[in-house]
Amino acid sequence: MRHHPSSNLAGTAAVVAAAVLWGTAGTAGALAAGGTADPVTLAAARLVIGGAVLATAAGPAAWRLLTGGRRRVLPLTAAALAVAAYQLCYFAAVGRTGVAVGTVVAIGSGPAFTGVLSWLQDGARPGRRWTAATAAAVAGCAALVLGGRAVGVDPAGVLLALLGGLLYGFYAVTAARSITAGAASGAVMGVMFGGAAVVMLPVLLWGGTPLPADPRGLLTALYLGCATTALSYYLYGRGLRTTPVARAATLALTEPAVAALLGVAVLHERLTAVSWAGLALLGAGLVVVALPARTGAPEAGPRAGARGERAQSST
Repeated sequence: MRHHPSSNLAGTAAVVAAAVLWGTAGTAGALAAGGTADPVTLAAARLVIGGAVLATAAGPAAWRLLTGGRRRVLPLTAAALAVAAYQLCYFAAVGRTGVAVGTVVAIGSGPAFTGVLSWLQDGARPGRRWTAATAAAVAGCAALVLGGRAVGVDPAGVLLALLGGLLYGFYAVTAARSITAGAASGAVMGVMFGGAAVVMLPVLLWGGTPLPADPRGLLTALYLGCATTALSYYLYGRGLRTTPVARAATLALTEPAVAALLGVAVLHERLTAVSWAGLALLGAGLVVVALPARTGAPEAGPRAGARGERAQSST
C-alpha cells in the first residue's frame, strides 16, 4: 500500500517528537536532586515506570498480542530482553570508556545496525541517499559529543557500546516487523517495554543507589518514565506505521542534538567550535533523511500497511 505524503510526514513528525523527548532525559537527570541521583537507578526507574504505563495503556490489545501464538510472542519477548539489556550495556560501556565515547558509539551505531538488520530480514536494501545522510549525521554526532577533545578509548567499553547499538537495532526492527504484520503499535510497545520493566524491576529494588526521597528526585523519575519513555515510545511506535525503520533510527539522532542544545541553554555548558560544526552537520543529515523520498523510490525497512492501520484504529 502506498502512503499519502501527509501520512509519511506525520510519521516523521512522530519519530522526531519521540527523539526530542529522549533528548531531554540527560538534562532532567542532571537536575535531579542536584545531580546526586544514581544514573543507573534513574535509568531503571525510567524503564520500570515507562513500561508499566505503556503496558497499562495498551490493556487488552497487549494481552491479545501476547496470546497470539509463538510466532508473535517469541520475537517480542526477545525484543523486551533487548530493551533491558541495552540499558545495562550502555551504562557498562560508559563506566569503562567514558560518557562521550560510550554515547557516540552506542547511539551512532544504532542506525547502521538497524539498516543492516532490516536489509537482512526484509531484503530492503538501504538507498544511497539514506546511507550518505546517515553517515553525515553519525559523523556530526561524533563531532558534537567529542568536541575535538582527545579521549581515552577502552576496547571492552567500545564493544559493549556496539552491543548496545545492535540491541537497539534489533528491538526497533522487531517492533517495526510486528506493526507491519498488523499488530497495533501501542500493543507492541506495551508488550516490549512492559516485559523490559519486569526485567529491570530487581535492578531498581535491590541494585544501585535508592532513588532520592525528595520531591524533585521523585518528579524527575516520573518525568523520565512517563514522558521520555512511555510517551516517546508511543510516538515512536506510531511513527513506525508509515516510516521505514532504518529512516526512523536515523531521525532518532535528533536526540543528541536536543541534549546538546539543552545543555547550553539550561545547564550553561559550552560547546567548542568542533561541536557546533558537528551539530550543523548532524542537522543537515537529519534534514536530508526527513525529506520525502522521490515517488517510486524504495526506502529501507519494513513499513506498516493497511492491516497495521486497521489494527491501530481499534486502540
